[in-house]
Amino acid sequence: MGRLLIIGCGGVAGVAIHKCCQNSKTFSEICIASRTKEKCDALKEKLQGTTDTVITTAKVDADNVDELIALIRDYKPDAVLNVALPYQDLTIMDACLACKVDYIDTANYEPEDTDDPAWRAIYEKRCKEAGFTAYFDYSWQWAYQKRFTDAGITALLGSGFDPGVTSVFTAYALKHYFDEIEYIDILDCNGGDHGYPFATNFNPEINLREVSANGSYWEDGHWVETKPMEIKREYNFPQVGEKDMYLLHHEEIESLAKNVPGVKRIRFFMTFGQSYLTHMQCLEDVGMLSTSPIQYEGREIVPIQFLKALLPDPASLGPRTVGKTNIGCIFTGKKDGKEKTIYIYNVCDHQECYREVGSQAISYTTGVPAMIGAALVVDKVWDKDGVFNIEEFDPDPFMDMLNQYGLPWVVDENPKTVA
Repeated sequence: MGRLLIIGCGGVAGVAIHKCCQNSKTFSEICIASRTKEKCDALKEKLQGTTDTVITTAKVDADNVDELIALIRDYKPDAVLNVALPYQDLTIMDACLACKVDYIDTANYEPEDTDDPAWRAIYEKRCKEAGFTAYFDYSWQWAYQKRFTDAGITALLGSGFDPGVTSVFTAYALKHYFDEIEYIDILDCNGGDHGYPFATNFNPEINLREVSANGSYWEDGHWVETKPMEIKREYNFPQVGEKDMYLLHHEEIESLAKNVPGVKRIRFFMTFGQSYLTHMQCLEDVGMLSTSPIQYEGREIVPIQFLKALLPDPASLGPRTVGKTNIGCIFTGKKDGKEKTIYIYNVCDHQECYREVGSQAISYTTGVPAMIGAALVVDKVWDKDGVFNIEEFDPDPFMDMLNQYGLPWVVDENPKTVA
């Protein structure tokens, strides 16, 4: 019986909240907090009466540490689940530290203002030292290690699908199938169709920044950086079919390179249709993906934030999205001196997700693992002091809960590999 404070009320948060309410044995009480309290109240109204979980709501600005501290001290949760924006990871971690409360998130920190001189100086130093130029990385959150250890609390980083489930798949493969893993290819395929000319399946601001950036992968102990969408492969995904996929930089590569001994190469691929890529290139060419503020009719706006306001809300895509996702990892390594390859993956149906929780599969595949990670922390199944990526815990209870809560997984022991 635990009490969870959930910060955020977007598409992913909505799924996580639904799933918490399905798991009243762990979450006897939850508080949904957001800058827009009306959204929290509407979700509470929808769910109360369908669950034994007691739901309350609150208004909070997740950019304001003092407001967060006041809310945490008032509600007294066993843990805080951050399903707000990655920009707000550090303020929420600061508040958890001040209150000595466990912390869980789904994505690593990145700054909202990439032109901030103080952040820029640290970023440029990291680019030179680490060898990749993505705006998001784990260094900011890993820097909290000693403070969380000294406070006697847990920070669980990256409890979504990718990162999250893909990292747990890695830990599970290493525990049960390999003595050592040498190659990891993470494949993220969305075979869904929402019917719009152009829309993103999660926060447009985060999504478009991610896919328009340079790609990179880890090989032989260092980063190799590529131009955006430079490396393309094709793959025949089970239950989805043949799709084009492109190499991207992705955050779990950074943590897996640190936590998987002897790994030689880690790559991340995501599928895109040509229409999506054409729209994105056009928007980038005219400056709409810029994060730098501009003056428009006497007021300051950020182009990518304005674009976000124009695009369909990802949370609204559920009723019109059809098709399936397939997300997983292909591992090659050695067991008992012999080389072997396996593919662990999940297939998720957009319409089945919508019928269950009113969401499309992209939000579902992130929201379910967010609940699972929070449950394992609240129940003290995962209980270590400090800051940890999800692959640093025992994968077995997480894998069991994936099957229990709607994300069943498959192990293919004779898969096609990626060139």
